[in-house]
Parts: sequence; structure tokens; C-alpha cells
Amino acid sequence: MTVRTRIAPSPTGDPHVGTAYVALFNLAFAKKHGGEFILRIEDTDLTRSTKESEQAIFDSLRWMGLDWAEGPDVGGPYGPYRQSERGDIYAEHCQILLDRGHAFKCYRTPEELDELRVSLKEQGINRALKFCDLELPADEVAKREAQGAPFVVRMHVPVDGRVEIDDMLRGVIELDWALVDAQILLKSDGMPTYHLANVVDDHLMQISHVLRGEEWINSAPKHKLLYQYFGWDMPVLCHLPLLRNPDKSKLSKRKNPTSILYYQRMGFLPEALLNYLARMGWSMPDEREKFSLDDMLTHFDIQRVSLGGPIFDIEKLRWLNGLWLREDFSIEQLADCLQSWAFNRDNLIKVLPHAQQRMEVLSDFAPLASFLASGMLPLTPASFAECKLDEDQLKAVLQFSLWRLEGLRQWQRDDIFATLKLLADQLGLKLRDFLAPLFIAIAGTTSSFSVMDAMDLLGPDMSRARLRYALNVLFGDIGKKQQKRLEKDYEALA
Repeated sequence: MTVRTRIAPSPTGDPHVGTAYVALFNLAFAKKHGGEFILRIEDTDLTRSTKESEQAIFDSLRWMGLDWAEGPDVGGPYGPYRQSERGDIYAEHCQILLDRGHAFKCYRTPEELDELRVSLKEQGINRALKFCDLELPADEVAKREAQGAPFVVRMHVPVDGRVEIDDMLRGVIELDWALVDAQILLKSDGMPTYHLANVVDDHLMQISHVLRGEEWINSAPKHKLLYQYFGWDMPVLCHLPLLRNPDKSKLSKRKNPTSILYYQRMGFLPEALLNYLARMGWSMPDEREKFSLDDMLTHFDIQRVSLGGPIFDIEKLRWLNGLWLREDFSIEQLADCLQSWAFNRDNLIKVLPHAQQRMEVLSDFAPLASFLASGMLPLTPASFAECKLDEDQLKAVLQFSLWRLEGLRQWQRDDIFATLKLLADQLGLKLRDFLAPLFIAIAGTTSSFSVMDAMDLLGPDMSRARLRYALNVLFGDIGKKQQKRLEKDYEALA
């Protein structure tokens, strides 16, 4: 059997370090066994998926040295490799399940689903919704069908009993069918859910081993059942431990920068970031901290993965990055690296239109643009002394701006301005007063060029990271009580 592994990210935002982490282990496993590593794009969420995000996935994974044998941009014998281009395939396989009685059309409305869940809870029944709960009388189904009512296609799942899942790292895992819902396979817009598309694609693309995050363990029973319904052999499963924040919570952008683009923008080396991700739950036989991708591929053994949740510690990453800079780069190589990172012609051409209007001599450029080639700025509470806002207003401006910008899908100057202008109006603040703390958080001074242009140049993850840093400089860790009050005030704005 040829070993074939895959990574299947969704192009709905900045490429996540967790994607690179899972991609690395899939690549290492495939290469160790003389197999192939595949990239598939799961873009069935048509409202959130973008071509820009897809391209960022390609660029960031390649920047880290994680290349693929087949994918949307390179082709291959099992394409297309974008799920949005495979709709007919999913519809055909969904019909097979309907014809075999393994799936059913569900015309239940969202309100009815809520009522059914409440009813189960009131009866003291602790299980997910099943066909026996969702089934409508035949005449009601016919009526809704005649009216053209929207429907989804769901799979049949057992009401009770246990299911065994074989895992390469964890052995046999037993899960309770009662907690598994009658999963939607085809949404009302005709697009498949992850579960149907994942199973169909993995089979048709001959994926032999699925290495994925442990958050998918609870979905494994549905996938195993779908393989049985289709009469297919299931790939070998391996659920990798989740990356975690220092407080042991799941790695999230609210506590740690999670975008690969952020680490690239900060000036981390791809070799060091890859090295650090490899150390997340895995170790070399000689336990050394610093090693290359080639070293990892030579010594890789999936059984050396530890199931304890690996802590993603940026300070440890900085230390490792420093080792790479000092031990693997000559002065000439470091000069080339700095030039290609921040002082290349493309970057300068983006920045100069904003700096030129404020320059009288060439030496004016560095003070105007230095914040664009920096990480976290040297801020103190005194940095915000000239802001005409009281403490509560300052906290609201920074926190609410961060939340609004986290939800911004298109990261462009005009979209950023419209978002912040609306928030300023909702808070009843003059735009100049509202923007002042944002200028300081983003550029370190109110004397910079437009903060919207600055954020556009910095990119979303670095901009958001600086807002989080400014909040921490000013207010430290905001307690749960304060956080809930801020959330309540924020929701009231909408």
C-alpha cells in the first residue's frame, strides 16, 4: 500500500500555525514511508472562503518548506482539489446514501430543532437528536416538499450503544453513540458539510492515513459509519495533540498570535518555526532541541509523539529562533535575510507613498517607517497620556476595535476605516479622539501617517496583536467580571 496523507485547510482567514503543525506531521509520516503528501482546499463555506486566503495558505506553507505532491495549484490524478469544484461528486454520493436508506431528507426548521432539544432535556434524556426525533409524518413531508421548503440531508446514526475507534497513538477509543447527532451531510444550499466531503474525498483520493487534531475524535464515529455505509475501507486514524496556550487552553488568537503570516512578519525564520512546531509533542531520539526538517524526516517515528497538550510558548520560539540566527547564518547571509524580509523593493514601494509626504531628507524615512519593521512596540501607560479619553473609554476603544477587526473579512484600508468610523459613531466619540489610542497602539505615536494605512501595511494579525499588547500594557489581564461587562456593552452597540 502506498502511504498517502493530506492536509485540508479552509481558506477563511489567515493561515493558522495549527495547520502548519498538522501539515508537518502528515508530510513527515508520508516521506518516512516513501509516500505522498497532498493539499486539498476545503472551501465549501462559500460566504467566508476567499481566493486571497487560499493563496496565503499556499505561500505560507511553502515559505515554511512544506510542499505537496498534488493540490489545486499543481494538479494531480485525483482532482479537482478544491471542494467547491466537486459538488456533483458529493451530490452523487449523497444520493447513494439516500437510496440505500442510510440518510434522509430533514425538513425541520431551526425553531423545531430547538424545541426538540428542549423537550429531550425536560424529559431528562441526555443524547443528541436522532432520526426518531426528527422524523415527520409522511403527509407533512409531502406538504413541505410541495411548498419547496428548504431541507438538509442527514445520516442515520444509532440511538445507543458504543463504537470503537482505532487510533495509531491512542489505541482503541470507545465512544457513546447517544452523543452523536444525526449529522447533516448536505446543507440546504446543496453544499456538503465537512463530514461527507472529508470521507468521500479521502476515499477517492486514496488517502491511507489521516493525521489530524484531537478535536476531531468525537467526529470519528460519524466518519467510520459513513465508510461502512459506502462499503469502503477506512484510512488509519491518528489524532495529534492540540497546541495549547501557556494556560493550557486551546491555542487561540485571543491569547496568542496564530497566523503564520504574523510570525513571518515578526521576522521569525521558517526553519526555526518549523523546528519549533516539530517539537510540539515530538522529540528527536537524542532529545536535541534544534534540528532541521531533513533531520526530522530522517529520524521520524510517529510513536514518539507525546499525547500531553504541547504548550506554544512564544518566548521559547524566540530563543530557538535566536539559535538559528547565530549558529546557521553568516553575516552575509543575515544581511541577505534582512533585506529580503523587510527592506526589499516591494515593501519599500508600498510604504513610500505614505512616508514621502512627510519627508524632507532621506533620514526622515527611518523614524516614519520603523514601526513597520518592528514587533511589539516599546509602549508604557505614559505613551497614552495625551489621549483625551478616560480609562473606561480608552479600554472600550481598544477592546471594541479589536473585536470589530477580528470579524473583518476583507483587510483593506477602506474596510478598516468604515469599520472604525462606525464604531466611533456608536460610541459617540469624535473620530480624532477615537483614533488617537489606535495610532499609539499601532505606530507608537499619533504623528504617524494614517492608522488605517498603517494597519493595511502591517496586515491583520500583526495589527490585532499590537492592539492586544496595548490593552495588556494599559490594563494587564482583564478579569472575567470586567470582561463580561465589556462584552455586554459591546453587544449593546449592535
